[in-house]
This record gives sequence, C-alpha cells and structure tokens, in this order.
Amino acid sequence: QVQLVESGGGLVQPGGSLSLSCAASGFVFRRYVMAWYRQAPGKQREFVASITSYGDSTVYADSVKGRFTISRANAKNTLYLQMNSLKPEDTAVYYCVRPDNGNWGQGTQVTVSS
Repeated sequence: QVQLVESGGGLVQPGGSLSLSCAASGFVFRRYVMAWYRQAPGKQREFVASITSYGDSTVYADSVKGRFTISRANAKNTLYLQMNSLKPEDTAVYYCVRPDNGNWGQGTQVTVSS
C-alpha cells in the first residue's frame, strides 16, 4: 500500500533553515505529482508547494515563494522541502501528499521560535 513517511522537522529560530524529506513506497513514485501541505494550530490545512512527476515544474504558495524549495529524487523515491528564512508563522505540521488519490503522510512538526 501507499506509504509516505516525513522526517526532518524540529525546532528552529526565526531566520533559520530546515530540510524535510518524505520517503515514498508502495507505488511508482516517478509517475506522480507530489506536494507538501501544512496545518498550523487552529487552522485548516493549506497548500505549500507541488512538483511534477519529473521535477520540471513547481508551484508555491505565495506565503513561501522565494523561501522554500520543493524537489525530488525519483531514483530514491524521495520528496524534499528546503525551508529557508523561516518565520514563526511557518510553525505547523508539514505533510507529504500524493494529490491524485489523497494519500497523506503522518506529518512532521516544524516549530519556528526564539
């Protein structure tokens, strides 16, 4: 079955960086668009970024554009999210998502605080 396992979250100071990873299994990873979503405390889940199956095109939410970079390594069945210049409002649980069939990982907590 489809499995998406996120890692790399943690506590970071404002202005810092974190790199998230998502290990995918149970499907042919290179065939599918993948995405990152997040959910902050008391808020609905929101789109962060997406990437096409071969990584040739990306889309970002306005709130993270220029600070976050989504990428993938199809040979490793892995999705990444590089987050720079982090702000307290980036605090959330970050989820790896395969949008076409609604599969979500369990999420990884990112906390931006001094």
